[in-house]
Amino acid sequence: MASRSFVLWLHGLGSSGLENEPIKTHFDSPELKNSRWSFPSAPNAPVSCNNGMIMPSWFDIQKFPIRAEYVSDEAGVMTAVETVHAIIDGEISAGTDPKNIFVCGISQGGALALASVLLFPRTLGGGAVLSGWVPFSSSVIGRVTSDAKKTPILWLHGMADELVLFSAGQAGSVFLKQAGMKCEFKGFANLGHIINDEEIFTLESWIKCRIRSSSSIWSFLTCFR
Repeated sequence: MASRSFVLWLHGLGSSGLENEPIKTHFDSPELKNSRWSFPSAPNAPVSCNNGMIMPSWFDIQKFPIRAEYVSDEAGVMTAVETVHAIIDGEISAGTDPKNIFVCGISQGGALALASVLLFPRTLGGGAVLSGWVPFSSSVIGRVTSDAKKTPILWLHGMADELVLFSAGQAGSVFLKQAGMKCEFKGFANLGHIINDEEIFTLESWIKCRIRSSSSIWSFLTCFR
């Protein structure tokens, strides 16, 4: 029997939680039937790459495309991380096993998901980055706890992404390995800065294989059948 699980989904720049809610309708595996989803919305803020236009944004972005060497607004990232951590803490207080909590995000939300998982002091079920990037310098590695390093990361990235370059995704995978974390990286040929069915299937399979069930044998069969 599948245990209670929690999926936190973080949207990209200019979007909203409400706009992203339909994504959960694509996750219909029995293993996820007890999953609770949360789709928070970023606050409205001026964004430098859009000439200071005010829009939903987790933190400021100076320019596009995002390249491997890009360093984000680290102070803004840290503020957003606190928001995500408060959501996670609330779910744990409600009774969810931290190892059944999955933090996922696309684009800017993917960068925030990564930062949030790295800086959360406990081991979570996993973090999924779709078309995201590493939003801070390598100095943050020293702040990653030994328990946080046990949280697995899934990184999905389109090879034809012109907003967050594929090389930025590859650099993220290298960064995580340097931090001593497990990262499963998968590139998708001809895919731009969007989500396709193959990515959704990959993410769903990855999550359901990591949900802790009441039977360890069932978990094993779920992952390898």
